[in-house]
Amino acid sequence: MGTISIDKTRPEGILEQFKNSLGGDLSSDGREFCLKIDNQWGQGQIREMTFKGGISHLMIDMDFSKDLGIQLETSQDPTICFAYCCDGELTLRQGGVGERLQLENFQTGILAGKKQKELLIGADVGLKMILILVDPLEAMEEEGHLNHRLHKLFFEGDPEANFAYVGSYNLKIADRIEQLGSIVETGVARKFMIKGLIHMILALEIQQHSDDVTCDSTARYSSLTSRELETIRELSLFINNYSDRTLSISYLCKKGGLSPSKLQEGFKLLHHATVTNYIREVRIKKAEELIKNTDLNISEVVYSIGLISRSYFSKIFKAKYNCSPKLYREKQNVISILT
Repeated sequence: MGTISIDKTRPEGILEQFKNSLGGDLSSDGREFCLKIDNQWGQGQIREMTFKGGISHLMIDMDFSKDLGIQLETSQDPTICFAYCCDGELTLRQGGVGERLQLENFQTGILAGKKQKELLIGADVGLKMILILVDPLEAMEEEGHLNHRLHKLFFEGDPEANFAYVGSYNLKIADRIEQLGSIVETGVARKFMIKGLIHMILALEIQQHSDDVTCDSTARYSSLTSRELETIRELSLFINNYSDRTLSISYLCKKGGLSPSKLQEGFKLLHHATVTNYIREVRIKKAEELIKNTDLNISEVVYSIGLISRSYFSKIFKAKYNCSPKLYREKQNVISILT
């Protein structure tokens, strides 16, 4: 296994250190760095951007040809490493000899403390992941700052604590990471958009940890394979794109090649909802967008989202938005006039 050591505090920067160990072509627009690799180590790219307040993020999208260990060296101050795996798998370890934690598709891993943090990546595994490094002691004088809240969450009880955790499956983070990859803007606009999404991802990571702490630990594990979880995600995207179709359980099972029990297990794991409730939620959100942004009448909205009964639609819409579809549109019209 090859091993590289990365120190966030060194002057040459994170991706320069990757380049010194793995080779490749490093480019930068002054704000974002990109290392493209096509050699004996594998093929793909690593992108990196650093923000004020001690936050850096790495996006790794690589097919590795060799086993690789990435050691994240820390200073005397505690640091927090958030890892999320979009595709593939990797192992996290704290302190070099700590317990190895397996991170699979759609899972979050957190390593916090002063000890060295290590990512172990296997050969011949396509890996797509995001890594967010936070120095929570920066901007600590600002009580409302994200770093202040992170320090309070992980270190207030014991400043010397070291923490390692792998959380539940979460598709919302994967969606935000897809948004990161689809940004076409350049310059300052790109940096602000990336920064906003990174903060949203951090918020989702923290919320996931909070949810896991308060729920039964058995809910964090699944009998589904990585491929089956990917199928659930594909079916979720299909529902979002074609909510106007007839979406029965049997149809989705046939389309995804899953049994009804696996289909339901996957939706409860990734969306905390049954398949039926997820479809209903998607349709209600689509309807809200149509009411807000188009001139379709309410009946046309109902048919556009795949429903037939206007009375049923009004009932579930009111349950979510606390008013009828008609009143909601009237409120939106008033808002548009005032603005």
